[in-house]
Amino acid sequence: MAITKELLELMDGDITVESTEGEGSTFIIRIPLEVCLESVDAEEQEESVLSDIQGLKILLVEDNDVNVEIADFMLKNAGADVFIARDGVEALEMFKNSKISFFDVVLMDIMMPRMDGLEATRQLRSLSRIDAVYVPIIAMTANAFTEDAVKCVEAGMNAHMAKPLELNTLLKVISRYVNKANKI
Repeated sequence: MAITKELLELMDGDITVESTEGEGSTFIIRIPLEVCLESVDAEEQEESVLSDIQGLKILLVEDNDVNVEIADFMLKNAGADVFIARDGVEALEMFKNSKISFFDVVLMDIMMPRMDGLEATRQLRSLSRIDAVYVPIIAMTANAFTEDAVKCVEAGMNAHMAKPLELNTLLKVISRYVNKANKI
């Protein structure tokens, strides 16, 4: 009790005790706190992040049906238009056959049949189209080690996200890179 009282006094607080024999004791702790307005700012930023992906055209490159269903649902609920490719070959074809700057961002799985995400990214970045240089490519992978993230960046990806995807983190990453790409 003495330690608690000392800590409270250091925080300009106090402690009182109300006790009734046979019934028990009530301890009341008072600590003066300032209202922090940062939480309001965080909520506004969260709303901004959500509105940042409204109407974005996202190329989702994923071979696992469950992962496709989850990511597609999350992204569409946040207002994005989602286009699905099941492997790197299909993703490259979809990108090549799209209009310049059609896709706002590419979410790329790493381990896929026919062509993995690293090779698909290298080939996409080497296309002779201006948008191939700046379209944000974000890795989505179960491989969450530092060396995996380095391989993704070396292949030309902008970011690396570990699965399972968490909605707010996914939206923040997309928003961050799409905003940068739009400023180019």
